[in-house]
Amino acid sequence: MNAQHKIKSLLDQLNTVIVGKKAQVQDCVACLLAGGHLLIEDVPGVGKTTLAHALSHTFGLQFSRVQFTADLMPSDLTGVSVYERGKEAFVFHPGPVFAQVLLADEINRASPKTQSALLEAMEEKQVSVEGETRALPHPFFVIATQNPHDQLGTFALPESQLDRFLMRISIGYPDRAAERLLLSGADRRDMVSSLLPLLSAEELAELQRQVQAVHTADPLLNYVQDLIAATRSGRWFLQGLSPRAGIAMLRAAKAQALISGRDYVAPDDVQAVLPQTIAHRLVPVGDAGRGAVEQVRAMVDAVPLP
Repeated sequence: MNAQHKIKSLLDQLNTVIVGKKAQVQDCVACLLAGGHLLIEDVPGVGKTTLAHALSHTFGLQFSRVQFTADLMPSDLTGVSVYERGKEAFVFHPGPVFAQVLLADEINRASPKTQSALLEAMEEKQVSVEGETRALPHPFFVIATQNPHDQLGTFALPESQLDRFLMRISIGYPDRAAERLLLSGADRRDMVSSLLPLLSAEELAELQRQVQAVHTADPLLNYVQDLIAATRSGRWFLQGLSPRAGIAMLRAAKAQALISGRDYVAPDDVQAVLPQTIAHRLVPVGDAGRGAVEQVRAMVDAVPLP
């Protein structure tokens, strides 16, 4: 399988639905090729759910969708055992989490108790229900959407939940030309339903193995460690990155390198994925005067290249 040809076809198909957002679409593909989970945060109506649907259709995986609401219970996600008279036993009925792609729509509208039901699933690829541990399908991806925290009826995701997402992206408003296409073109939902699956589970697993095999030279690893150390210096953020976050950053950079057609990671790959990969894990110091994404970019400018 030609990785670059396959990845290009994935990007081309997604860009026919999500117009004018090539950078965000590429971030999504990099996240899933790296085997991570994706958080899409923005105001309602800019295409978060449409993008998630388009990703699941294009990757050709078993899909389920859950609309998160304030009354959603953990068992609504994981499943429940029901007594069946004919079998004279309790039979477990799997919940929607038992899918290869789970769309958690408006995840921050559910209570923290329900949000925590995803922690084990996202990290361990398994679910413990009623004293029994059950493996999830492979691959297992969570694509979650969330609304800004200042909107009514939202619960902020705890730090442990945010840390399970490899990337957090924002779509933003379309430019004038892209919005004109949306206004005059076909309905995006109809376009999503007509998308063809371009990957099988085996082909996706092969692409993920190629991502893992991308080379990282010692100077590049030094640069990554310098960036991690900068987050822990106290100059930029209240608390620094954990080792797990550093590994996640490197995985995303490897996926970015493969998408760019290279078998090695360059500093540009690290810089390209850094805000999306680490900003949601960090809180800027009090006198920063800017958000986490802008603070990450300022830190990158201050850390010398290898």
